[in-house]
Amino acid sequence: MKALRFAVIATAVVLSVAFRLWRRRRRRDASASTTPTRRHAPRQFVASDVGLVMGRELRERLRSHFYLLGTIAIVLVVGAAIVIPTLTHPKSTSESIGVVGTLSTSTRSWLATSGQAFGVHVRFVEFSDVAHARTDVSSGRVDFAVVNGLELVVKTGISPGDTSTTAYIVQALAARLGTQRALAAAHLSAQQAATLAHSAPVPIVALHRAGPVKHVNATSIIGVILIFVMLQQYNTWILMGVMEEKASRVIEVLLSTVRPVRLLAGKVMGIGLAALLQASVVVAFALVVSSVVGSDLLHGTGTAQILGTLVWLVLGYSLYSWVYAAAGSMAERQDQIQSLALPLSLPLIVGYVVTLTAASSPTPSLLLKVFAYIPLTAPFAMTALVGFGGVAWWQFALSALTSIVCTLGIARLATGIYRRAILRTGRRVRLKDVRRST
Repeated sequence: MKALRFAVIATAVVLSVAFRLWRRRRRRDASASTTPTRRHAPRQFVASDVGLVMGRELRERLRSHFYLLGTIAIVLVVGAAIVIPTLTHPKSTSESIGVVGTLSTSTRSWLATSGQAFGVHVRFVEFSDVAHARTDVSSGRVDFAVVNGLELVVKTGISPGDTSTTAYIVQALAARLGTQRALAAAHLSAQQAATLAHSAPVPIVALHRAGPVKHVNATSIIGVILIFVMLQQYNTWILMGVMEEKASRVIEVLLSTVRPVRLLAGKVMGIGLAALLQASVVVAFALVVSSVVGSDLLHGTGTAQILGTLVWLVLGYSLYSWVYAAAGSMAERQDQIQSLALPLSLPLIVGYVVTLTAASSPTPSLLLKVFAYIPLTAPFAMTALVGFGGVAWWQFALSALTSIVCTLGIARLATGIYRRAILRTGRRVRLKDVRRST
């Protein structure tokens, strides 16, 4: 786990360093290409035009009522998912057991030990008659009652899927008392009864070691859902933003002072920062609420899982944002956007559905492992694999590196499409038109 945490942190550092190097290179190239003509802006402006566009996009998103309401809605949903299970299934620190008549010392000791295994303190309440015990069980003052070692009284029936501490203790105690009654009915001697009570199970010889059975934890499932929702939301913003700039002819004014690649990069990074800020607020809120209410929904969540979710949110956004931006430059009406959005979101939907389906199984499927190395589905699949706990640091790093390399190639291709299609108006631009243009 330490190696995986190192891989996640290293990936985040590499992304930060790569961004700084890219920005420094852009500044150096801009400084080298500056001429005294009016066609080129002053050196200071050319060096910071990406930052200006990025700041403009970030300010627009942060000031948007939709962004604020969306953040509040996500926070409320996450908070409800954490708080509601705690309210409906409160975490008890004690187990009250009513006793009518006699209960052997060994059984009392066994009950106390069983309670400690669940982190609860067992308290015995003595009753003189069954009627008072039933009244207290019905009112909830005691969890259940033992009547003369022959009968257990509970408030409601225990369903087969009930995993509460009370259900486990009641079922185990019923089996134990039944065994004791059977031994007494057999008229065995004290020595014979003790021998049966302390009998050991026969040894089990395994020919092959069994692998650990693991389930993806709730944190990773929440992370997958968060990544899907935010990628859908912010990539749609990019698609709509590029289309609206083209339709309103604002893009012609912007391109007169900013190169297409810089304008597109600033837009992608500005909206990406807004997405990362929103995700960080949601994650921080979830951790604080979980700690305050004592929820075990995020129990066992480590730094590697949280950072891994944020890293794959950044990598997934970096990959898809260029695709959506290029698609937005090829449309100029709302109906065209709707026809483009579905095919673009198909890889997102497939990766999301396959990941959630695989998360319900005890071990990761082969398809999930394959999807973890396909850049279009890796943000979901790799997040789930981290939740399973079966990912080595080099596997995480390899998947992240593959995604980064693919993103660089897609960014180059998307920039070319954007540059050729953004100024074409009158009808929807098709890929064959872009390929024919020079």
